[in-house]
Amino acid sequence: MKNIVVAISGDSMGKGSEDLGKILVKGFIRTLAEQDTAPSAIIFFNSGAHLTAKGSNALDDLKQLEEKGAEILTCGTCIDYYELDKQPEAGSVTNMYEISKRLLSADSVVNI
Repeated sequence: MKNIVVAISGDSMGKGSEDLGKILVKGFIRTLAEQDTAPSAIIFFNSGAHLTAKGSNALDDLKQLEEKGAEILTCGTCIDYYELDKQPEAGSVTNMYEISKRLLSADSVVNI
């Protein structure tokens, strides 16, 4: 099985309307959860950290991805910067060392 890592750097997807971007990133995460196989890891950083935090509308899908074996990792520096709860509602906290290690060792990286 390929080591596929998804890197999500924002709480919206694409350029243009931020409201549309928020709908798109939610839809992207939902469709990942609906696939037969999950990526090895999904890494959230910068404003993407909001997607794993309390109140996010993506939590059910992220938890489903965890059940399928995907590691959900959120940047700790980003959690601190945005003053989010120290522990994400889905997955665990990581650091830039681990993020760079995961990205460099992946067979394929999908950047959102």
